[in-house]
Amino acid sequence: MDDVIWMRPEQGTRGPKPAFSRDDLAHTAVRIADAEGIDALSMRRIAAGLGAGTASLYRYVRGKDEIFELMIDAVAAETNDFTPGGDWRADLTALACLYRETALRHRWFAALAAGRQTHGPHSLAALELSLSVFDGLGLSADEMLVCLGTVFAFVRGQVLAELAEADAAHRTGLSHDEWMAQQGEYGPAIIASGRYPRFTRVIVEAEQPHAADRLERAFAVGLDRVLTGIATSIPGGNRAALPEENPCCASKSCEAASPSGPPNC
Repeated sequence: MDDVIWMRPEQGTRGPKPAFSRDDLAHTAVRIADAEGIDALSMRRIAAGLGAGTASLYRYVRGKDEIFELMIDAVAAETNDFTPGGDWRADLTALACLYRETALRHRWFAALAAGRQTHGPHSLAALELSLSVFDGLGLSADEMLVCLGTVFAFVRGQVLAELAEADAAHRTGLSHDEWMAQQGEYGPAIIASGRYPRFTRVIVEAEQPHAADRLERAFAVGLDRVLTGIATSIPGGNRAALPEENPCCASKSCEAASPSGPPNC
């Protein structure tokens, strides 16, 4: 069982007295990844951040994958600031907004956490709290996992899209509006070709791509659709309505989290 990091003591009984804790290691790695990107993370870089020798890290972890586990678990602690209110739809909305805020704050988190589940103490507490949303709804364990996984998969996809947009703006030096303007006469050329009637309708009629709060709209509308779909699997027709306002505004958890700025409440 010592192959699982969470089953091992932080440091063996042999060797010098620990100079830092497993939490210190995790939070140092998180700070580096937040500031410099996940690719900048190395055992040597983390050790330098701790003011320790590289070899000393191996008294705490067996490699970089275990550091990733510690990092994911450390960030998972930030998603535990949530108290279910008894309305599954409102609670899932609040969880989705909280997860989005956290993933936008730690740009590496969504992609890294999408892999195998981490079972550290903070991650388990977050999962337990999330599953409590379904208390009393009559769902099986598998149904709860599917519902929760669907919501988080949607949020993760939205976050990755937002981060990609921010990266493109940084890489090109063009904001979204500037990029749209740069397309110039290409839109009319697409329309004039007559080859893409459905996309032509989007070009002519769609408002969301041009909205200042397009990212917030996409998240709010998409989450609404996801929750409406989940409602069909809730026994007894327990389908509480989502508030008309931006769900992140209602939960106050996504405020100022998006690269595009605060939600347009």
